[in-house]
Amino acid sequence: MKLTILIPCLNEEETIAKVIKVVHNYLKKNNLLKESEILVSDNGSSDNSVKIARENNARVIITPQKGYGNALINGIKNARGKFIIMGDADMSYDFNEMSSIIKYLDEGYDLVVGNRFKGGIDVHAMPLSHKIGVPFLSKVGNILFKTPIKDFHCGLRGFSKEQISKLNLECPGMEFASEMICKSSIKGLKMKEVPIKLHCDQRNKKSHLKTIRDGFRHLKYMIKLKIQSR
Repeated sequence: MKLTILIPCLNEEETIAKVIKVVHNYLKKNNLLKESEILVSDNGSSDNSVKIARENNARVIITPQKGYGNALINGIKNARGKFIIMGDADMSYDFNEMSSIIKYLDEGYDLVVGNRFKGGIDVHAMPLSHKIGVPFLSKVGNILFKTPIKDFHCGLRGFSKEQISKLNLECPGMEFASEMICKSSIKGLKMKEVPIKLHCDQRNKKSHLKTIRDGFRHLKYMIKLKIQSR
């Protein structure tokens, strides 16, 4: 199988069906249905997310260990595709933009990360704290690990399952996004970034992100990893 579309999920019953339908239509339009799968890694939803995902023909795995990173680590482990494209279930990313990611994966890149600042950010799609914090933390990552990625926290990205599985990713929370990029740089993986547009979250609830707490965790993790990798 060529491609796994991996969607982490925690109580996303408002949007999970919409996301799956967008992915399915993209795969059908681009003649990728027969060599692709949609994999939902559920992180303990208490609503109807799992039921809805299965009704919409997604394969669902249950990740009992809480955390964004844990959901994705388990998803990567269970993915059947040679390439994995991960994206959120809140409709903030348009999976129709996968073409550029797939293009560079086919060309031999190991990790292709979206850049929301280059692709455009809808009004109210990103709070001011993130508009300041994400570039700052990305800059720190660029300095410490000499990476070409300017948006460390973009949730839409694609990668080689074989190469990323060798990194032994282990961060259970949001800092997983930085861990993937930093460890890819340490191992000399071939990386590329592409413009990706960020849309407003379509759920009627607060984001799972905790801005200040998660920001400090990213910073602390990168400094710790840099010291350990010397």
